[in-house]
Amino acid sequence: MDQMSLAPELETARTAARDAGAAAMRFYGTTEWDRKADASPVTDADRAANELITARIREAFPSDAILSEESADSAERLDAHRVWIVDPLDGTKEFLAQNGEFSVLIGLVVDGDPVLGVVYLPASGVLYEAARGIGAWVESDGARRRLARVDSGAGAGIRMVGSRSHPDPLLARMQMGLGITDIAPCGSVGVKCSRIVDGDRQLYVHPVGHLKEWDTCAPEVVLTEAGDRVTDCRGDRLTYNKPVPVQTHGIFAATPAVHEAVKDRVLALYAEAHPAGNREQGERQGGLKTGD
Repeated sequence: MDQMSLAPELETARTAARDAGAAAMRFYGTTEWDRKADASPVTDADRAANELITARIREAFPSDAILSEESADSAERLDAHRVWIVDPLDGTKEFLAQNGEFSVLIGLVVDGDPVLGVVYLPASGVLYEAARGIGAWVESDGARRRLARVDSGAGAGIRMVGSRSHPDPLLARMQMGLGITDIAPCGSVGVKCSRIVDGDRQLYVHPVGHLKEWDTCAPEVVLTEAGDRVTDCRGDRLTYNKPVPVQTHGIFAATPAVHEAVKDRVLALYAEAHPAGNREQGERQGGLKTGD
């Protein structure tokens, strides 16, 4: 793909993310929400952001398909060359808690390959953007700078980002098994991954199949284009535009040195928790819950 061919897509995603964030923030401070079929919350902020983003994409790229958390899915996307993968408000629980740990996520996959991602944090106004071959950038307080990993190694103490809204026994066992005590809980996959590219944290592992493709698509592009590494907890690449858009084997994102340092242990701990006899059951359960 021609690198410059993604410039219009990046501009559309960037503008839509900022405007969707502004639309969502008009509801910030309200506590009303509805319960979705999977028991997760949805608010008027989710709906407003979703309506704006999907309308912008359809207007700019009418031939593209869209997979969004807050829109009805269609099997037609499975045959699409280009699919936008959107979480209009990642971290609805954090939005309701008014702790600022939520984000707008807009990604694009081409033939199942993630090539573009925008992660916008409405509470702080910080925007991360990346596209395949173009690199990753962050905009904050009117300044824009390129994100490029300068990896100083794993070091003696690994700084991990953890889950605030979705604690899990397997995650706790993995943290103990890795011997990591410096864990900063926060909400939204977009916020977690932003803390890695910013250098505040080095590792994010979510070893449970609760995450959906819209949780991981945009953050993955930002992370990889910034020089970090992203796989699932089996060490395989994340895949997109699946019939059931679940990241069954979670996510394992880290700086290169940390990813290499803990990879064998992460994969071993995950394999211990998912022996072959329980693999099918784990994959069925993965489609029942949402990620944070």
